[in-house]
Amino acid sequence: MDSTGLAATLAVMAGLLGAVQVAVMGKLGERIGSLEAVMIAAIVTGVIVLPILLVVRQGFGELGDTLSQPWWMLTGGALGAAIVFSITIAGPRIGTTAVVALLIAGQLVAATVIDRYGWFGFDRVGLDWPRVLGLVLLAAGATLTLRR
Repeated sequence: MDSTGLAATLAVMAGLLGAVQVAVMGKLGERIGSLEAVMIAAIVTGVIVLPILLVVRQGFGELGDTLSQPWWMLTGGALGAAIVFSITIAGPRIGTTAVVALLIAGQLVAATVIDRYGWFGFDRVGLDWPRVLGLVLLAAGATLTLRR
């Protein structure tokens, strides 16, 4: 499998796991509280990733260089926590399908802006009518998932 195939496979896997995460975190949040559920998710992530880092990198890798990076690169953890917090609250209230649909719609709008202006060092990608139409249709479809 080439790198594009691997990347596509990982993206699909992330989508599948993301839908499961909405359901799992929603139920956990209902039982122990939303903030507590986000905290547990962060701890479990660290418990899983730290040993892998120690084995693969034979130590802490390049963690020492973390604070020398641009500030905006350090916001990923906070963004992840905000996403997990949001899905934990939204899932039980509007359902997994609606959360995932709205999440994807929001991601595509943000991704379109990032691509359009080349933010975060990405190449600029033009905004043409097929992309706009796709965004409008996706937003409409996501909105329809709110109907029960």
